[in-house]
Amino acid sequence: MNYIFYAQTDPGRTRENNEDSVAFDEATQIGVLADGMGGYNAGEIASGMATAYIKSELARWLSEASQQANAGEVQRAIEICVDNANRSIYGASCSNSQYAGMGTTLVVGVFHDRRLLLGHVGDSRCYRWRGNVLVQITKDHSLLQEQIDAGLLTPEQAATALNKNLVTRALGVDDVVLLELNEHRVEPDDIYLICSDGLSDMMQDAAIAEILQNGASLALMAAQLVTLANENGGRDNITVLLIQATASPEKPGLMARLFGK
Repeated sequence: MNYIFYAQTDPGRTRENNEDSVAFDEATQIGVLADGMGGYNAGEIASGMATAYIKSELARWLSEASQQANAGEVQRAIEICVDNANRSIYGASCSNSQYAGMGTTLVVGVFHDRRLLLGHVGDSRCYRWRGNVLVQITKDHSLLQEQIDAGLLTPEQAATALNKNLVTRALGVDDVVLLELNEHRVEPDDIYLICSDGLSDMMQDAAIAEILQNGASLALMAAQLVTLANENGGRDNITVLLIQATASPEKPGLMARLFGK
């Protein structure tokens, strides 16, 4: 399986700075997105630390492990990198008063052959587009989601509820973080959308699906998603990371190679 990555980030229409951060490495098939929180631009520091550390450490480990690593070993590497990033952010917030209380959401995905090993903390999301159907494959760690799960709110009521952005888990706010980590089967032509809530709060899933079904390039789809989120209000930073899976071409057999077919 081959994977193509494309990312775009935008401050939105109401924020002066961008506290989102995104990074990817096509060689090792890693994607990381974080949405920071905290005063004095500390959210920007937290999200930047998370994406830079996790991308570099995971890429280094995967490069050394090559394709010999099994899914369990890759999952363990993700957990270790996220734990180390969490401790680094937490340590910085404790040692610098300007960074006190900073934290960040996180989505990290490693595409390992025909599997996606996907970890997340907070309310940044990952969607999968397959067979003209859009599915959210992460579940928000938020007060709003807990209210939905408890039957206190319907999804329709949640769409217009106040305090939508109160997360129940974040990277860097404590010395230990609970990462939710799942494995997903990947099929050819899948498109994965990892995004901050600056996109998902501004767009209904149906509107996201309408853009993904057009079959445009990843760059054009990313631009359309950001533009529409801004047109709908752009009340937060907007970041999208798109990953498309394509089947690797089959290697020709011996006779085909001999006769140039």
